Amino acid sequence: MAILDGKKVIIIGDRDGIPGPAIAECALSAGAEVIFSSTECFV
Repeated sequence: MAILDGKKVIIIGDRDGIPGPAIAECALSAGAEVIFSSTECFV
């Protein structure tokens, strides 16, 4: 049983930190359904 099994998630990554696709892969492996994933620049 995964920790995020059946949960829907929205992911906002950081260009200078952890990008959205990397977080999305972690969420998928934990059982989540990724609804939206993006990498933004916060200056």
